[in-house]
Amino acid sequence: MRAEAYRRLPLEELLLRAWELRRRNFRDVLHLSAPSMKWYRSERYANSPSCFVSVSITGSECALKCKHCGGRLLESMHQVRTPEELAELGRRLVERGARGVLVSGGADAKGCVPLRGFEGALRELREMGLRVIVHSGIVGEDDVAALRRAGVEQVLLDVIGSESTAREVYHLQAMPEDYLRSMRLLREAGITIAPHVVVGLHGGRVVGEYRALEMIAEAGAEIVVVVALSPMPGTAYGSVSPPAPEEVARVVAVARLLNPHAMLSLGCARAPADKRRIETLAIDAGVNTIAYPSDEAVSHAERRGLEVVFSELCCTLAGAGAWRR
Repeated sequence: MRAEAYRRLPLEELLLRAWELRRRNFRDVLHLSAPSMKWYRSERYANSPSCFVSVSITGSECALKCKHCGGRLLESMHQVRTPEELAELGRRLVERGARGVLVSGGADAKGCVPLRGFEGALRELREMGLRVIVHSGIVGEDDVAALRRAGVEQVLLDVIGSESTAREVYHLQAMPEDYLRSMRLLREAGITIAPHVVVGLHGGRVVGEYRALEMIAEAGAEIVVVVALSPMPGTAYGSVSPPAPEEVARVVAVARLLNPHAMLSLGCARAPADKRRIETLAIDAGVNTIAYPSDEAVSHAERRGLEVVFSELCCTLAGAGAWRR
């Protein structure tokens, strides 16, 4: 079935199908991710301040100023500008006990994070013993060749399934096919991809998310991440209504059904008011991993017969390779 056919099913039936598929193909384990990018403390677990951190290679600058972010997400990252600064930061992080880094940054006018030129520093980080993943944006052949030389473990990229969303939200003259081509280039180079779908990205409305899921399935991603718009004060979308938890759950369930053997993660972002409801529904929809879970979600997972395992790595790394039956 295609995404739209699944989308039309009653939510209860959709969740049941997704849950049964998860139980058939995966171990009864839910990996819970709490990297150091955010402070996390619950009844079960507390993270450390420096185990897994995020780094921006463009400082606080981004050419796009997307409506949902406006560059605000870069402010919470460690900020560097040069390969030398990145390598030096890596050495300091290792001294503090870090195990890995997400290297990201603001995008250029073409929607690409300018990682070319940093491949030597990225390779140095790996030689220090760090696990290195990057957020790339749209990539071309030269970008992929640089990432392959760097030996990064994973590439994360947001996948947009609507030309109007790319234009109006990201301020990009890009087509959905540009994201599909990026995923294919990375996969052909032997690089593991972890594509992200943001539910409600277009001002809280679901516009191209199901097309994005179809492209991800077509690319053969081993890891799929779903997040939900969480309106940020001070951005163009600061006052919009986020997508309903049931709409998020519907996207998660379709992601599960279209990618039956991929690790499926509920990533970091979701509106605080809807957090618990989204998480419990995502468990019912067959996720393998949840980032920064609530205590209610952990209890719900256990009631459903899942063993919970905490990790301080990024959700795309937590339990990687250990989730299948």
